[in-house]
Amino acid sequence: MGLKKTLVMGVASASLGLSLVGGGTYAYFSDTAETTNTFAAGTLDLSVDPTTIIDVENIKPGDTFTREFKLGNNGSLDIKQVLLETAYTVTDVKGDNNEANFGEHIEVEFLYNIDNIDEVIYKTTLAELQGMSPEAVDQHVFYPWLGEKGLPAGSVHDFTVKFKFIDNGEDQNVFQGDSVQLEWTFEGRQTDGEEK
Repeated sequence: MGLKKTLVMGVASASLGLSLVGGGTYAYFSDTAETTNTFAAGTLDLSVDPTTIIDVENIKPGDTFTREFKLGNNGSLDIKQVLLETAYTVTDVKGDNNEANFGEHIEVEFLYNIDNIDEVIYKTTLAELQGMSPEAVDQHVFYPWLGEKGLPAGSVHDFTVKFKFIDNGEDQNVFQGDSVQLEWTFEGRQTDGEEK
């Protein structure tokens, strides 16, 4: 073997040795670990039973109507407060109501429950109730019933309401044949967030 070949072999061997030593300085131990994480949101599921609380005909001034309904929380989260929005429309069949509002002649009493139906929580008219904010209704109506605990998940609460066609002792003939279509929209709001 000639000197040239020996030199080339020596340089090649030296290069290989340096690359192994250099490559070894970049080697390290390693390991990996993985986690699986889940964020699952809870649910609010407010229900009202029956869905038609009142449906009466042929009413006259002085008539009263006591009805019961249940609010249930079928969700997985507690409901802190229940809001109620009231909307109604009056059908004036003869067109003679002028400025008279039938809703001002329908009184609404929210009562504690059927066992204490004489104990009124809050009394107003449909017209006033429609003008109230849902938060104000919660303060006057539902908070006295539900208190700090609200409506816990899986619970049902009984409510009693009494409607009255107010007999104001005046001529109310303009309301003969008229009707009121009442819509109540209940909304459940969650409790405050907490550390989990």
